[in-house]
Formats: sequence, structure tokens, C-alpha cells
Amino acid sequence: MGVRINFINPFGTPAYNGLITETLEPYLNEGNELVVTNVENCPENCDWWYPKHLTEEVLFECIIDAEKKGFDAVIVGCCNDPGVRAARELVDIPVVGTLEATMQHASYFGHDYLLVTDHRKSAAYMRDLVRLYGQSEQCKDVRYINWYITDMINDYEGVAKDALAASAKAMEDGGVESVILACTIISACTEKWLLTSGAPRQTTILNPNTFALKMAESLGLLHQKGAYGISRAGYYEKMQQRRPEEFAEVREKYGRAARFK
Repeated sequence: MGVRINFINPFGTPAYNGLITETLEPYLNEGNELVVTNVENCPENCDWWYPKHLTEEVLFECIIDAEKKGFDAVIVGCCNDPGVRAARELVDIPVVGTLEATMQHASYFGHDYLLVTDHRKSAAYMRDLVRLYGQSEQCKDVRYINWYITDMINDYEGVAKDALAASAKAMEDGGVESVILACTIISACTEKWLLTSGAPRQTTILNPNTFALKMAESLGLLHQKGAYGISRAGYYEKMQQRRPEEFAEVREKYGRAARFK
């Protein structure tokens, strides 16, 4: 039985689903299934913290629903990794953050690395994630190319060229051995341009979508085989374990799903 993966774009529009699908399917293991969806009834852009938090409420419901539908793993399709850790409290299937997954793979490609993200606001948040994920020694800097995702979808070639130029400069003058393109849409635009242009690929420039897919396939298979389980002893303890009735009440009264009944 193949592994079923739900890649959820945390943007309230299907505009990016096709781009993610066409740039990830070439790397999907034969027999596995990838379904790309997006959150609905929420902001289309989570570049700012207010719409990001509104989106996370919807995202939680989508992840709960993905588990009910039989998906073996979920990928949250934004390198800010919105809601990833909270979602692991809610479901038993693997919830993969694109940036976290790529950071965990980075040592296979070089001794150290640098992030290239979309804009200055995001770069500041990425620095917080670097510390949270314990990567301060390996990640030497965070840079940005000053693009926003609503513009990227209209000029994937321009995004790709800017991202690759910034990555090359970082490896040249930043003293790092690899680069993570720390935005799922930058990564998808770059992958599309590489696939369609025939341009040579620099294999130490890492695409978080690809690494999240590979991690989701691996962890999803382990989950299928009964060899994956989240510790509920502390950080990921479920509210249902201690106070199931209160959890049901909170979700009924305040959960996003309750607002759209």
C-alpha cells in the first residue's frame, strides 16, 4: 500500500496548487500519492502575523480532516512552518514543516548553510526559527530577495533568477557550502524554471518542498508500519488525554469549524 501525503498550502486560494503539484510529482516515489490542497475561508496571504494566525485556525481543521481521510502524513506548505508544532498535538500522523525538514537534511550537503527567503519581515522570523530548531551553529545567515508570493506567481522566471543569483552570491561571499531557499513558492518557481529551461542545477541549493516530501514519505511509511509515534508525555501531550470533555467544549465553542456551521 502506497503512502498518501496531503500537501496543504496555507494560503486561502488554490492559485499555488498547480505549481506545487507539477514541481513535486517528478520526485514522488512510485506507488505513493500526493494531493495538494489549500485552506479556505481565510486570508490568501500570510506574510503578516495577523492573517498568519487566522490561517492557522483553518489549517488545524484541515490537518485533522486529512488524518480522518486516511492520509499517512501532512506537509504544511510554507517555510514559516505555521501551526506545525501545535498540529502535532492534534493528530497522530506525521506533520512535516518544510523548513524544519530541510534544516535536518542540510548536513548531508555541506558543513554549513544560509537561508535565502522572500522579504525582510520573513527573514526576521526565520532567524527565530533557526534558534528554535537548534541550528544557530550551522545556519550562518538569513538573506532575502524582496519578493512577495502574490507577485511570484506572475513571474516564476524572475523569482528563480533572483533566488539563484542570491544563492550563488551567498555561497561565494557568505562562506557557506549550501543554501536553503526558505520559501515554498520561491522554491517551486525555481524548480519550475530549472525543469523547463534546462539550466544546470546547483545541487547544494536546497528546495524545502522536495525535502518535506521525502520526509513525509519516510515518516508516513513508518506510521503505516506502526513504527512511528509521537511522545505524548510532555510537549506534544494532547488536551484530550487530561481533559477530553473540556477539549470537546473548547473545539465546539471556539474552534474554526464551529464558526462555519
